[in-house]
Amino acid sequence: MNERHDVTQLLVRIGGGDEPAVAQLLSLVYNELRQIAAAMMRRERPNHTLEPTAVVHEAFLRMVDGAHPRFENRAHFFGIAARAMRRVLVDHARRRLAGKRGGEQQRQIELADDLSLTDAQSEEVLALNEALDRLEQLDPRQARIVEMHYFAGNTVPEIAVVLEISERTVQRELQTGRLFLKRQLHDDPASSA
Repeated sequence: MNERHDVTQLLVRIGGGDEPAVAQLLSLVYNELRQIAAAMMRRERPNHTLEPTAVVHEAFLRMVDGAHPRFENRAHFFGIAARAMRRVLVDHARRRLAGKRGGEQQRQIELADDLSLTDAQSEEVLALNEALDRLEQLDPRQARIVEMHYFAGNTVPEIAVVLEISERTVQRELQTGRLFLKRQLHDDPASSA
């Protein structure tokens, strides 16, 4: 069996409540998730101290915690994984900046020692998150396409299958979304405040 088929079969088992399938899934997708997390962090400044392992573990726990999650297929799983990793980074950045500014105590995740951002990186993560949130308000599908491609590493054909749209539409939406984010992050004075 190939890995894609194995992942899909494990996702079906997890959806049906098969607890041992969760551990099998993690061992099967761990390296790929770690590569995605590392790629996310390479987009940050070169001196960051984030640990991709910590991001992957926290994101995976969030994805499978509680009720039995339902994933349609491998691409859908990795799209949700990208969103979970994004949320881990954003939550950590918010906690860091809130603590530095005397903010109220917030729930600390177990990974605090492994996951550290500089103030500038925290602000960059939050700015990117806010830009993606603004894009989502304007065009939810476009925001999802950008997130699936840039954060989860889904290919254009994979995104097209998951969202049931043409590859040409995915390419067009990626280009438009990327331009929107670039404009938000570089031209908008509010995003740099």
